[in-house]
Amino acid sequence: MRCWTPEKVAEAAHARLHSPPPAPAGPERVVIDSREAGPGALFVGLRGQHTDGGRFAAAALAAGAWGVLAGAEHVEAARCAAPGVLMSAEDPLAALQRLARAWRRELGAQVIGVTGSTGKTSTKDLLCALLAPHVRTVASRANFNTEIGLPLEVLAAPDATQVLVLEMAMRGVGQIAELAAIAEPDVAVIVNVGPVHLELLGTVEAIAKAKAELIAGLRPGGTAVIPAGEPLLEPHLREDIRVVRFGEHGNVILRSADDERLRIEADGELIELEVPFTQAHLRSNLLAAVAAARAVGVSPEGRVEFSPPPGRGALVELPDGVTVIDDCYNANPMSMRAALDHLVATRTLGHHGRAVAVLGDMLELGPEERRFHAEIGEYADRAGIDVLVTVGPLATSMTDGFGGESYSAADAGEAAALVPELLAPGDVVLVKASRGIGLELVCQALETAVRS
Repeated sequence: MRCWTPEKVAEAAHARLHSPPPAPAGPERVVIDSREAGPGALFVGLRGQHTDGGRFAAAALAAGAWGVLAGAEHVEAARCAAPGVLMSAEDPLAALQRLARAWRRELGAQVIGVTGSTGKTSTKDLLCALLAPHVRTVASRANFNTEIGLPLEVLAAPDATQVLVLEMAMRGVGQIAELAAIAEPDVAVIVNVGPVHLELLGTVEAIAKAKAELIAGLRPGGTAVIPAGEPLLEPHLREDIRVVRFGEHGNVILRSADDERLRIEADGELIELEVPFTQAHLRSNLLAAVAAARAVGVSPEGRVEFSPPPGRGALVELPDGVTVIDDCYNANPMSMRAALDHLVATRTLGHHGRAVAVLGDMLELGPEERRFHAEIGEYADRAGIDVLVTVGPLATSMTDGFGGESYSAADAGEAAALVPELLAPGDVVLVKASRGIGLELVCQALETAVRS
């Protein structure tokens, strides 16, 4: 926004500009943490549950910030702190979101919104990898997928951006709609629909409706990318958009796979890609990414540069011959099954040891939470898992339908002490649970045990 004047910034945010503005040009970046404020930064003081960020407006100006946007009382208090542009708004968060929408329009980039019950981040990252060799692409960072994070990512996009890929998270009804109103997407990608956030929404049908708010937020003529054979999304489709279905019997399908070489057919076009993974769920996410890339005019080809971030399925080879699948970032019934499949496949590929699953509580599953956990235990048993370690009070239900060797730990700390003692060279161990369980302690304990 360097090219914008202070007057234009204030107008876009629907904020009051306190005169006279001392800066002729606009800000270089937008921050909400006063500790990140400095020359070129617009600090937005947001109101939180426990504190009002506007209280730090004076500190941001003292640090050399380009300007501040906060509640009127804080702007007045900061007036004499240091030179800088002063803007006030009754609701600073709404002002931040309006500013982001205005910048999205100024960019003129094509915007792709990505949501789903699981696999949002990997699909976003795969899509970025497909697009980056062809067009100037910006993708949102991990966790910047909320009503605060998403506008910050939009505002961070440079003015040369051609495609903006935005992950969109959901905790309840109306939240995807709020994000779509900011992003105004040209392409909506719904990776899947499953039993996540049932504690808040009650039914999978309600989850599908909430995810479909992204489809409702599409511009006329936009493209919705959805899983083939997902009936829960069908009622939410529109006649004024294009619908592309990925997966078996869809428009974008996997024709053949030779290890890491894939042949994908997309509306009759044959696309050959080389990928550094063999997981079935990542291949499905790749189909969604291919469909979205083609929707913005890119036909991907060649090597796909992708590696899962920490906690999302990365393979860690330990010096003692144990392989760890670090998937402890989050979990739900869909992703648990996919991770167990990955565990079995990894053990099969050149490993002579056991398949060990360290599985913790899956949270926010509502009244049927015990049943969902028991079903995961049954799935692990059918998949051929050798050893199951459950972590947390809900995960103990997994042992009900599991016939193999099993152990139960009360929490992550107890599991971190137990698991290193159970493993032998050649074993492959999956570590997975909802984020609130903190199973990264187990991964850290395994690495520490090897070094000691």
